[in-house]
Amino acid sequence: MSSVQIFKLDYLRDSFAVFRRIQGYEYPVMLESGRGRYTDLMGRFDILSAEPHRVIQATESCHGKQLLEQLNQCLDALQISDESLHERHQHLPFIGGAIGFLNYDFGRQLETLPSNAEEDISLPSAWFGIYGWALITDHLKKESWLIYDPELTRFCSSDLMDILEFGPEQTRESFALSSPFKSNLTHDQYLERFARLQDYIQSGDCYQVNFAQRFSAECQGDSFDAFDKISRKIPTPFSAFFQLGQWDVISHSPERFLELEGSTDRQKVTTKPIKGTRARGHDEYSDEQLKNELASSTKDRAENLMIVDLLRNDLSKVCAPFSVKVPKLFEIESYPNVHHLVSTVTGELADGQSATSLLARSFPGGSITGAPKIRAMEIIDELEPHHRSLYCGSVIYISRHGRMDSSITIRTLVRDQNSIHAWGGGGIVADSEAEAEYQETLTKITPLLRAIDKS
Repeated sequence: MSSVQIFKLDYLRDSFAVFRRIQGYEYPVMLESGRGRYTDLMGRFDILSAEPHRVIQATESCHGKQLLEQLNQCLDALQISDESLHERHQHLPFIGGAIGFLNYDFGRQLETLPSNAEEDISLPSAWFGIYGWALITDHLKKESWLIYDPELTRFCSSDLMDILEFGPEQTRESFALSSPFKSNLTHDQYLERFARLQDYIQSGDCYQVNFAQRFSAECQGDSFDAFDKISRKIPTPFSAFFQLGQWDVISHSPERFLELEGSTDRQKVTTKPIKGTRARGHDEYSDEQLKNELASSTKDRAENLMIVDLLRNDLSKVCAPFSVKVPKLFEIESYPNVHHLVSTVTGELADGQSATSLLARSFPGGSITGAPKIRAMEIIDELEPHHRSLYCGSVIYISRHGRMDSSITIRTLVRDQNSIHAWGGGGIVADSEAEAEYQETLTKITPLLRAIDKS
């Protein structure tokens, strides 16, 4: 049984500067909470690490439930048996364990689904690093901690502290686009597929479907520079950056997928689906009008409620009987570029269930598929030209002391060598209007694209 050592450091406020000190090491990762701006909206902790002890990723011989089982076995081997030690670490979100992601298309490995859309991004459908050390920064308490397991890393603790606090920052080529972003759907194609989607809704196949278009461009330079640029303009509480050889992940999601917290014998599950979006106003008066319009929108509330019901059903598969509740319904959360309509669903994990079984029964998140989930995913595969890759998947950490948190990877870009891709989508229901939905996809994604485009 490996042992965890924890060292309190001076408050390292600028996680971006710290990341540049570890960027030259293998598989650096940064989970970032919006530059400390959202401590009231889950944006409290930053987690940084590099050089994982082990990598678990999807391959032809290891995918779907087999991969989740392998991940579960690895985490079981790292669990802390000393309950008092476990409790003392509960103030920290992560004390070593798994950090990684599941692509939306990982859902094809959990359910029997068609595969008609083109798959042209080579990012693995699942990737997890088992990290033996991590820097945790708490922006609420203004504290930083080094989490360290000498059996899971080649570094010694003093070397890590020197690197994190005093190491030189990596200097790399600035990020730049070498071609403009182009959608995989023309405006007319979007409207035609929207009409087909409405036919499915009217015929009773589904009640709601999340439909997206993809934007792609050529690029060069350091992807972390792009992540930094977006974060400065649009700080969000579930941001993440992965540097994985030929692939980089740039995510600025405002949406929580699944959180798991509490003692090992009583773990609380929380999910916070977003359905309903308005752009921010150009002044205080117009901003308040748009916020009130979203809060009172019958359509958006109905759409949100559909997904709340779907997620209640998903959680009931792994939660104790009668424990699934909806403590908050139709709350407004405001970010630099948009207002969102958000609800909260909670439950208590049943005996015999784990973080990985929770993922297996709930993935992908209902807020980005539709209802009913499987039929909505079949329609998405038919109408969207390309596989979604990481878009609408999830970035996840699972700590060795039982805590887990995860995002829905909306507002996310994936770089595959010198190509970069971004997606914008929205939920379509019976009374959706084609042009309004098309514009909503642009409202969501345009600020990200502008943030990294110098032209």
